[in-house]
Amino acid sequence: MLTLADLAALHATYADEAELSVAPARVGDLLIGDDAPVIMSTLNLSRDSTYRESVAVSTPAAIRKARVQIAQGAGVVDVGAESSTARAARVGPDEQIARLVPVITAIAVETVVSVETYEPRVVEACLKSGARVLNMTGREHESEMLELAAEYDAAVVLCFCEVANVRELARLDLEADPIPALVDHFGERLETARRLGVENVVIDPGMGFYYDNLTDPMTRARHQARVLAHSFRLRSLGAPVCNALPHAFDLFEEEYRKAEGFFAVLAALGGTHLFRTHEVAHVRAVLSSIAALSTG
Repeated sequence: MLTLADLAALHATYADEAELSVAPARVGDLLIGDDAPVIMSTLNLSRDSTYRESVAVSTPAAIRKARVQIAQGAGVVDVGAESSTARAARVGPDEQIARLVPVITAIAVETVVSVETYEPRVVEACLKSGARVLNMTGREHESEMLELAAEYDAAVVLCFCEVANVRELARLDLEADPIPALVDHFGERLETARRLGVENVVIDPGMGFYYDNLTDPMTRARHQARVLAHSFRLRSLGAPVCNALPHAFDLFEEEYRKAEGFFAVLAALGGTHLFRTHEVAHVRAVLSSIAALSTG
């Protein structure tokens, strides 16, 4: 998959999908899905988050980190108060709101803020405080959350999820081509979102989440790389694609902070529009370099 011949064959096999365009998601003046890639930074208000560099230990620290990420090139700052790992402690809606709202209120006047949650009460409080994007990581209250997004004219990132929320481990079919299943999964959900009044939707194939049968590090990295490179095949859905960039510790070891830049290349070649990363400055440099080398 990483040879020139493999990439050429991938493009040739799915040339029709590669030529499709998507309807950009608009968030204020920001367009997600046109020619320019958009970086979504990660700001974790949970100490259980595994990527320590993205953890903010207080409200002032979170606001400071967000402003650094904006200066580094983040077009969207994604804020969450509960780690998505299965072993992490669960954080109730009241505590999530207490952590999230002061941060969102402070930075929403400076950038587009996304809130990562699956709790309707948290969604409403955060959208009311100025968040413009709902990064929806659960299905249990999907219609209610979509209705709130429509009420506040917020964009929605629909994350791949077949259980109540992504903290509950599901299983993937690792033998099959993953794209047809993703197309089926998102097709119905996109129809529901639009029926409920959400006009700006982005889809996320779920490469940043954990799965019960995807615990071997190399198997996980190979699967992630495959989906990143094939993401352009989701264009038949007409929606922009967000991908969380892997950090593949077992591959990169002490250089793991470079991993997201490496996977950003695959994601860019695969047609990703919104790049969710913990390493904004590095990924921005990678994407800028790709753009510079693609012109002239």
